[in-house]
Amino acid sequence: MDVFITGAGCITPLGAGLDEVWDAILAGTPAPVRELPGPPGRKPHFAASIPPKLVDAVARNPRLRRSSNISLFAAAAALMALRDAGLDPASPGKCALIFAVSDGGVIYTRKFYDQVVREGSGSPLLFPETVYNAPASHVAALLGLDGITYTLVGDASAGLAALGLGVQLLASGQVDHCLIAGAEEADWVLCEAYRQWRLSSPTGRVGANRGALIADGAAAIVLSRQGVYKLQSVSTGVPFFRQSEAAASLAAALGQLPPSTAPSRAIGSANGTFVDRAERAAIEAAYGPVSTIFPKASLGDPFGASALMQVICGVQSLRRDPAGSILVPVIGLNHQAAAALISIRS
Repeated sequence: MDVFITGAGCITPLGAGLDEVWDAILAGTPAPVRELPGPPGRKPHFAASIPPKLVDAVARNPRLRRSSNISLFAAAAALMALRDAGLDPASPGKCALIFAVSDGGVIYTRKFYDQVVREGSGSPLLFPETVYNAPASHVAALLGLDGITYTLVGDASAGLAALGLGVQLLASGQVDHCLIAGAEEADWVLCEAYRQWRLSSPTGRVGANRGALIADGAAAIVLSRQGVYKLQSVSTGVPFFRQSEAAASLAAALGQLPPSTAPSRAIGSANGTFVDRAERAAIEAAYGPVSTIFPKASLGDPFGASALMQVICGVQSLRRDPAGSILVPVIGLNHQAAAALISIRS
C-alpha cells in the first residue's frame, strides 16, 4: 500500500513557517544561541531556543496553561501539520497519534526532583508533566483524539520508527490518517548530561567534532493513503553498541531500502559528533557521493524531533525541485540507525 506525506508543521529556533525555515537552512543561517540559566558556579550551557512568541497561541489554551515547553511545541507543530494536510484540527476524523521523544519534559522533571530534595515531596501539579507521554496526552486531548495513541521513546531514530508504525496502522485499515509528531525542550540539566557524555557543544558553536548543539524543536507530519509526496520506504532500526559500529548499522539500514539508482539528494543527520563521519562513510559506500543538506548546522539538534524535521526538509526539497528521490539517513546517539526514502508520486 502506498503511503503519502500530506501535511507538515514545525516549530524551530529559526521560525515556524515551512518555507521560512527551509530558506534559512539553505542559506546556512545559524539559529540564535542563548546561555541557559543554571546553578551558580557551574560551567555555562548554551542551546538554540524557540522564541516564546511562536507558541503564544497554544499557550493560551486552558488545556495547556500549566504545560511544559515540550507539550506547547508538540501541540503547535501538530496543529500546523493538520492544517497543512487540509484537515480540521477540531475534527480530524479517524486519525492516530504517534509521538516520538528522546529526553522528554526535562524542565518540569528537574523542578519536581529539586523540590523532592529540598522539601521531601514533589508537587502533584508538576509530576504529570514529567512522564514521557505527557505531550502526546495533551495533543490528543486538544484535538479530541480518543483512538490509537502511542509514544515511542528512543534516540533520533525514534522519529523514523514512528513513521514505520504509522505505515502499519494505515495498512491495517484502523485509521485514515496518522499524525506523527516529535518534540524536545532544552534545559541546563540536559546539556550537562550530554556534556558528561562528550556529545554536546560546550560553546554552542556548530561544527565538525565540536559536539551537538542542543536545541528546542518540534516537528509533525500527517500520513495518508493518497497524496503527492510518497513515503517510499522506511527501514527498521539497526542497533549498534559502539560508535565505531555506527556506519555499519546505517549501511544495514540503507540496505533495507528498495534497490535503485542513487538518491538525488540527502537530508543528513550530522550534528558535530561521531555521527558525521559514520553517516558520510555509509552513504558513500552505498551510493557514492550524494549532494547532502545538513539542517542541524542551522537548527541545532532537537533529538526526538530531528528525524521528522529531516523528513519535512525532504518534502520541502521536493516541493522546490521534484526530480529524483530524497534520502533521510538517521544515526542516533544511543544507539540505533535507520533510513527513509521520499519521492514524488509517479
